[in-house]
Amino acid sequence: MKVLVVDDDPSMRAALEARFSGRGWDVDTASCASQALEKFRRGFHPLIVTDIRMPGEDGLAVMRAARSLAPQTAVILLTAYASIPDAVAAMKHGACDYLVKPVSFAELEQSAERVLAQCRSQVEATRELVGKDPAWLRALERARQAAASDADVLIEAESGTGKELIARLIHRLSSRAQHPFVAVNCAAFPEHLLESELFGYAKGAFTGALNAKPGKFQLAHGGTLLLDEIGDMPLNLQPKLLRALQEREVDRLGDTRSVSVDLRVIATTNCSLTQMIREGRFRADLYYRLNVVPLSLPPLRERKSDVRELADHFARLYAPGRSIHFADDFVRRLEMHSWPGNVRELANCIRRVVALADASEIDASALEATGWVESANTESACTLNSLRPGVSLGEMERKLVEITLQATGGNRSRAAELLGVSLRTVRNKVRSYGLPNWNSYVHE
Repeated sequence: MKVLVVDDDPSMRAALEARFSGRGWDVDTASCASQALEKFRRGFHPLIVTDIRMPGEDGLAVMRAARSLAPQTAVILLTAYASIPDAVAAMKHGACDYLVKPVSFAELEQSAERVLAQCRSQVEATRELVGKDPAWLRALERARQAAASDADVLIEAESGTGKELIARLIHRLSSRAQHPFVAVNCAAFPEHLLESELFGYAKGAFTGALNAKPGKFQLAHGGTLLLDEIGDMPLNLQPKLLRALQEREVDRLGDTRSVSVDLRVIATTNCSLTQMIREGRFRADLYYRLNVVPLSLPPLRERKSDVRELADHFARLYAPGRSIHFADDFVRRLEMHSWPGNVRELANCIRRVVALADASEIDASALEATGWVESANTESACTLNSLRPGVSLGEMERKLVEITLQATGGNRSRAAELLGVSLRTVRNKVRSYGLPNWNSYVHE
């Protein structure tokens, strides 16, 4: 939650500082590139929001210099002079987003949260390809083979198995590695916004469209577009996506001309698309167009020989400078767990353990101290108690969602990971089943 705001306009600088500070951000400001880089060197900022056009060096220079010092830095560029070529060039040079003034603070904050999450994923992508289990090594080899071609890829695997990490690996190993990698979570946007996010819009396309905005397809030109959670793509948008994939052309909202794009598409899903096809919720022709190179990833319960190595890896990541050794009984308990949230759940478990444990030698008692075992046992007991003749599938599903939310303290994002569904699905289930709207549910 630390941001560096760079703008030569004092009023704009003050307004952004006030709005970010009011939402709990730690804010630094700078009026020019040299001042910005001086402040950046003194104290690392995970996020930079900078105007492009400024006297002297511009915002692109700020971005390049900051990212050369800290490649994981997220940069959002602001401009009052929008142009599609400028936006594409900005993304090619490392910008995480490109917003046109005047921009609402709500839009800017949403962008900030999104790009920070993407940058965290990029850092993890260089660190978390850990493991020697044969099933995992086969998946990595398949990813390397996919990278050698330019075909579209569909990755079907459970939540938390590393789908985005593999997508980024394919991009890094491909001939498109020097061009943008642009990720879109299809479950993160309301249906009416996803179309403009993907395909962009022309100036005047609707009330408030004061300037043209490029979509993610255009911003990924030359590189790779990741369509995460493709199973949450609204059915009425699927024909337009199919045309974009087939023709490599996009139709922006409010524009009469098609725009050609050159990119590779990688789609990921944690649900069965073939089942969705049978239920009429996903188009078969879109599935076959995406599924040129199919790729699956093993869940953690099927690669238990990697559990110790992964645990050691996360201990080094979350407790740098500490020498931590996990006792055999600790590792055995981890290996016995079914890990419904897979590697992501293991990472969170180790993060809690090393945060709460003072000793360098950590045994199984550390798990009880975090409450992890009790949560797992509670889930199993509640689920088993519900398994009796006459219980409907709907009631089973309602109970499973409820106890998962209880086990996660009401954290819906965490519950979605454990259940292997999208956050949108959990929200819909809470609403449709009339589950209590606990205060803790707001922590997503």
